[in-house]
Amino acid sequence: MSALAHDAVENSTVIPPLIIRTDNIARELMQAAGNHNVSVHSLDFRIIEIQTLSLLSGETKSDSDEWAELSEADVAALSNALYLNPKFELKQMYEIEIFSIEQTGKLDPIELSIAGNASLCKIFLTVKPGSEFVYYPAFEEDFFELIKKKKLRANLMIGIFDSMMHENLAQFIAKVKVNGVYRVEGQERFVIAQGLEPIPTVDDQLIMLYDKKQNDLDGAGRVDYADRGYVIGVVENDLLIEYIKPRKGTDGRNCRGEFIAAREPTVKNEPTFTTGENILRDENDAHIEFRAKVGGYVTFEGGMYDIKTEMDVTEISFRSTGSIETQLNADISINVKEKDPLKDAVGTGMEVTVNVIHVDGNVGPDAKVTAHKAVVEGQVHNSATVTADDLTINVHKGKAYGKEIHVTRLEHGSVDGDYVRIAQATGGTVHAKEIDVELLGSHTKLTASKRIEIQKLQGGENILTIDPLLNESREFLDDEQSLMIEAKKGIDEVGKELSGYEATMKGNAAAYDDIKRKLINYKNNDVKIPIAYAQKYKQFQEFKQKLDSLRKEYQDRLDHYAFISGRHRALQDEIFEARVINHDRWHNYNEIIFKLIEPRMDVTFIPSDNSEGGIFGLHVDEEGKFSIRVLPK
Repeated sequence: MSALAHDAVENSTVIPPLIIRTDNIARELMQAAGNHNVSVHSLDFRIIEIQTLSLLSGETKSDSDEWAELSEADVAALSNALYLNPKFELKQMYEIEIFSIEQTGKLDPIELSIAGNASLCKIFLTVKPGSEFVYYPAFEEDFFELIKKKKLRANLMIGIFDSMMHENLAQFIAKVKVNGVYRVEGQERFVIAQGLEPIPTVDDQLIMLYDKKQNDLDGAGRVDYADRGYVIGVVENDLLIEYIKPRKGTDGRNCRGEFIAAREPTVKNEPTFTTGENILRDENDAHIEFRAKVGGYVTFEGGMYDIKTEMDVTEISFRSTGSIETQLNADISINVKEKDPLKDAVGTGMEVTVNVIHVDGNVGPDAKVTAHKAVVEGQVHNSATVTADDLTINVHKGKAYGKEIHVTRLEHGSVDGDYVRIAQATGGTVHAKEIDVELLGSHTKLTASKRIEIQKLQGGENILTIDPLLNESREFLDDEQSLMIEAKKGIDEVGKELSGYEATMKGNAAAYDDIKRKLINYKNNDVKIPIAYAQKYKQFQEFKQKLDSLRKEYQDRLDHYAFISGRHRALQDEIFEARVINHDRWHNYNEIIFKLIEPRMDVTFIPSDNSEGGIFGLHVDEEGKFSIRVLPK
């Protein structure tokens, strides 16, 4: 019994029993409590009779329409079609006796609550954790009576839509009966009534999916105008626009017997635009989808949506476009036309991601350009970054990353790619598999894993390095070395164990063959096999299985070591195939370095001033001494 109910029992005035006929029990309890100046929590009621009434009015409702009483069988026979008829009404009348609570009941200590969903078409009984049920002969009858009374307090109908209640509670009641005393550890919830849930009406809706990233808010809840979606890139089959068609829902009836009418949908977003040949319109009963037939960017001109692939802009800047972020696989090409050498075609801090970009002018400070193919006709500022698989730059002072990179003039910038070709280098750093320089000036660091080739050399203070680990970290090599040591250790351990098993098997081969022959003879002559022979044969079999397992493990470890060491040797061997080629004479101070993996050391060669160029490679003599020499063509 709750503390509140207990206080009511102890402190409230006892009222005389009242027998009332009503359609709203909660109201009557409140009124009785008010009339006698007692707490409503001190009152309870007993159900004497429940009467279910129905009314089916004609085209127009009149006062002459009469309510008809329904039996339990009549209620069970009601069809969904009748429930969903708006002219069909239900109500219940209850004859009850209201009285004061003078003593606690057996079910008072448990805490039950009744709740429903928003429409009251599904009603739940919740048993709170900690509730303790004690079984007694009339438990089940009292339990369902308690649920009925809680439903009536919530103005829910009895015997309507609650046929599943007994089945849903059967297992719970069985637990109480079997255990005698059952304590609920976690909250338990059961469906005890379920009406006819209406399907909500759908208002029409036009969803502009393609521009969902436009005018995104920043962390402070403000529009980020630097990234305001000037170009909206899409790929093939992207859903651009969706029109949700209006659809009237279906009627329902809740567990209070109330009819729930579906409202008419609101229609105010029907598409009035047209679409071009690059947008596919797909329509069904529920919606209309507008999808991209090709990759590109979305345009809206003259009331028509379409997709285009090439765009001309004067500049990309905070003032004109903001940053441009599209998917790299969207087939978009942007031509930036600003050529003035005193202005930036791609402005300060702008970020551009696009499939193809052609910049007629400069890429400004802190700008970032990412593309599959990029051409910069002007210069790249020393704090700017350009990344592209196929990259061409006129004057480069910043950072460049890619696969095929062409630079007309490198001025103290950095380049990192697979194959790099530079017309003129006057300072800077280059990392690539292969590097070609037409004219090498001074203070340039060229590092390649395969080849560095120079057509004409004018300056000095250059460092030309061959490093087979250019694309691998030294940490990776150390880890691989550790793996090789561990793998070799495992091979030795398994090898020793295998050798022991091999020797044992060889020494017992004759005995094994002898027992095998005798067992075959016993079997062929239908003679019972002696237990000692059978056990010995089984031991031989288990020993052989272990031997086979060791052989397999040993071979697997050898294969694993071969894989690891093979990669290690391949990296080491690459340095002997690498070349530094100078087609001109050496001028001033220049340095050639070959970085060995094993042993870990640098081999350095400094060509004499005005000495002849040639093809330079790594040489190791009979004593294992490494040097850099001119190789034959």
